Amino acid sequence: MKMEQRALSFFCKGSSLVGIIDVPERPLQRGLLVLADAPQYRVGGHRQFTLLSRALAVRGIPVMRFDRRGMGDSEGEPRASDTVDEDVRSALKEFFAHMPEMKEVVILGLGDGATAAALYAPQDERVRGLVLLNPQMRKTHGSVHHSLGHHYLARLGEVAFWKKIAAGKVDLAASAAALRQNVREHRQTLPRRLIASLAGFSGQVLVVLGGADPAAQEATRLLARHHVRCRRVEIPEADHAFASRAWREQVAATSANWIVSW
Repeated sequence: MKMEQRALSFFCKGSSLVGIIDVPERPLQRGLLVLADAPQYRVGGHRQFTLLSRALAVRGIPVMRFDRRGMGDSEGEPRASDTVDEDVRSALKEFFAHMPEMKEVVILGLGDGATAAALYAPQDERVRGLVLLNPQMRKTHGSVHHSLGHHYLARLGEVAFWKKIAAGKVDLAASAAALRQNVREHRQTLPRRLIASLAGFSGQVLVVLGGADPAAQEATRLLARHHVRCRRVEIPEADHAFASRAWREQVAATSANWIVSW
């Protein structure tokens, strides 16, 4: 089946975002939106998302991949995976506008992109399925410190803040302890939110896990502990990004076969 690519530029809360749609010659009514892991963008590690999109498009599945705010070629400030609902909503609006044949969508995410997909899905009835690749079930120290510490770092430029320190009105030890407590609480909250979100999602869920990825091992424990309804597929020895050709092809085949099976 022939396909074409369409480059996109659209807006989310005043920031210009960049994306690409792989359009099949005879598109199915069910499309796929791809959310990359935080360190990557729409091209993906080892061009994984490009190759995945092409593989699915030749099966008739329209695929859109995009850079959310602060990533790749898109404008805006970087943000944690649990604060990108507006990015996903803006991308879906653009996707459906370009693909009038499309009636519903599956969101595929890798790592914290899978986290974002799972948190968004229950609030949008057009999302009928999730493909979660090595979902990041807990916030990393870096992402938590970035989101929580930003407020405290910003205060370093405030004259009033330094006056309070000079007057002995700021307990730095207590502030540091409070920040550490906030970090612990936020890291513990994300798994609960994810489990609740998946429990509240009425669509289909496919979880693809790399046997050598620590995030996948954590996801396996949490999904089993909370009896999350999903289909789980493990690719033995695969790493977090499914970096080898064989692993990429297995992810593409598994995802495509599952998307057209229901």
